[in-house]
Amino acid sequence: MYMDAVVIAGIVTVLLMVGFFVGVGVFVMKDQKQHGHQGKKQQGKHGGKPV
Repeated sequence: MYMDAVVIAGIVTVLLMVGFFVGVGVFVMKDQKQHGHQGKKQQGKHGGKPV
């Protein structure tokens, strides 16, 4: 395969975008674990309604 500057720049751009979105996903998952239960009422399995 012919590798010139445009092909290399495209591959680097795609890798940077993938790395960015993976980093955002990891950040969101870690933040959700730390702050996931704040502001929510613990109502149980049925949402607090009588069964």
